[in-house]
Amino acid sequence: MVHLNDEQKKKLLALARMTIEEYLKKRTLPKVDYNHEFADDVFKQKCGAFVTLHKYGALRGCIGYVKGIKTIPEAVVDMAKASAFEDPRFEPLRKDELDDIDIEISVLTPVEPVNDIGEIVIGRDGLIISNGFRAGLLLPQVATEYGWDVQTFLEHTCYKAGLPADAWKWENTKIEKFSAIVFGEKELNLR
Repeated sequence: MVHLNDEQKKKLLALARMTIEEYLKKRTLPKVDYNHEFADDVFKQKCGAFVTLHKYGALRGCIGYVKGIKTIPEAVVDMAKASAFEDPRFEPLRKDELDDIDIEISVLTPVEPVNDIGEIVIGRDGLIISNGFRAGLLLPQVATEYGWDVQTFLEHTCYKAGLPADAWKWENTKIEKFSAIVFGEKELNLR
């Protein structure tokens, strides 16, 4: 599991906000400086990462990489832009909304199969349920925010995949889990 201290978390959150601001103003993305600001070894690791935007506490965008295909800062840049401007559930973020959003980042551990639902721990694990071409993912904090038990979490992950609630019980359904380091601007008193 990757470990990030508060200073490293603040750098990533600042990078996410800078990405959104720069894209709003210039339609360009910031370059990650691995020689100075992001020189720590942890920033060179490739991890899955999600960027979630909230506006007045309500979801305003959330997109991420499940697998570690880019370094953590590069993933944050990509996903900050995607969550603000490409989440199909929402209109692209406008300049007048910028001061109203709070940014949260989730850095993911590698995905692993679930062999027994007793392995799933609410608050620690996020879930991926897939069957054929359908797949749904919910981050660990979702179950905690809604007060769900394991079965309800499984059912809602099925819904996210466009499957019936009990699809997690089907023989050909794959259940996977991951953990995440979750941190946000509110938690670190940046907003």
